[in-house]
Order: sequence, then structure tokens, then C-alpha cells
Amino acid sequence: QLQASGGGLVQVGDSLKLACAVSERTFTYNAMGWFRQAPGKEREFVGVISWSGARRYIANPMKGRFTISGNGAKNTVYLQMSSLKSDDTAVYYCAASNRDYSGIYDYNRPVDYEYWGQGTQVTVSS
Repeated sequence: QLQASGGGLVQVGDSLKLACAVSERTFTYNAMGWFRQAPGKEREFVGVISWSGARRYIANPMKGRFTISGNGAKNTVYLQMSSLKSDDTAVYYCAASNRDYSGIYDYNRPVDYEYWGQGTQVTVSS
């Protein structure tokens, strides 16, 4: 149902835009999130956007470099990454949640999401 794409091999300082497409147009969710997981590390929250696109939140370590956009009506959400660092190297996952939290900031854990895409590899080379 969720298809992440756009990953690749880039250089330090480059930009990259990931996309997450919801393949089944009859599905709606409350929020769409991005996570990443580097080898040997736990899955890390990157950002989240509400299904309407009106509310969004980027994790503090990525603020100023990453932005999240899109909405359910377009069936696609995006993660724009700029000024990439070698530490950004990871598999990036998009996820969808039907949980009903009051704040967009509350969708910040993997357990908050029921549906996951397959992941797309981002490698930042120095």
C-alpha cells in the first residue's frame, strides 16, 4: 500500500527528495510519517504530516535541513532533504497511521504506525 522511492547515492551537501505513494486510493489515514534506520541502530523518527497536509513536524536533529510535504488528496507525501551529511545514510521508511492523537508531535514512534512501506536506501558519501 505504501511505496517509498527516490533514494540513491549522493555526496555530502547534496539534496534528495523522497516520495511515498499510497497505492490504494480508497485508503485514508490520520498521519503519514518518515523514519530511518542505519545499520546497527534503532529506527529513528524523521517527520510526520497530517493526511490533510495542514500539520507537519520534523524531528529536531533534521530541522532546517529536511521538510515534509504532500497530502492524502494527492496520495503522495514527500521528504525533501538538503545539506545531507554522512550521518544521514540509512534506509528511509514511510509509514501511515490511523491512530487519533491530538497533536501531530505525538506520531513520533514506530509503534504509532500500523502500515509501512518497504524502505528506500539513502547513502551519503564523503
